[in-house]
Amino acid sequence: MKYLELFINFFKIGAFTFGGGYAMLPLIREQVMAHGWLTDDEILNFIAVSESTPGPFAINISTYVGMETGGLFGAFSATFGVALPSFVIILSVAKCYERFAKNKIIKGCMTGLKPAVIGLIAAAVVSAGQTVLFPGGVSAALFSTLSFITPSFIVSVSVVIIMLILALKKVHPIAIIVLSGLAGIAAGYLC
Repeated sequence: MKYLELFINFFKIGAFTFGGGYAMLPLIREQVMAHGWLTDDEILNFIAVSESTPGPFAINISTYVGMETGGLFGAFSATFGVALPSFVIILSVAKCYERFAKNKIIKGCMTGLKPAVIGLIAAAVVSAGQTVLFPGGVSAALFSTLSFITPSFIVSVSVVIIMLILALKKVHPIAIIVLSGLAGIAAGYLC
């Protein structure tokens, strides 16, 4: 039953989110939290792991949730569930795309989906940022007379700023990931 539940939930996530893994993040978080499969901190930790391991983000995170929830077969169920809708949809789209590419309805749909995907990615960034920077919650942090400014907060903000600068300077993403990991390790020893 657990395996079927994993498959169905991740199938829904795969079928109803567009724009890749980051756009899936709010729905993945909602489903995982609703079922009590992982905590916010565990989700955030695996987002970091998922980013630093090869492969698509959605596959990595679904495999992780499945493994944590139901072992190896749970990992297979969740991963198969999240990948199956994309596989079927892309086969269908590839078969029909040339015929419908100039259709006004299809063009309109694509135009409407692009900002929605950006919004979903932004929501994932805000959610992850709140968990990293304000683990006790934003409202608690704002009303605690700046007590949220801890060494951990300062390190997190510093790493984000440095990595944004590196990204804007077009430093290779692999270098940014490695540097982020090293900065996190160093911060763990300092804090």
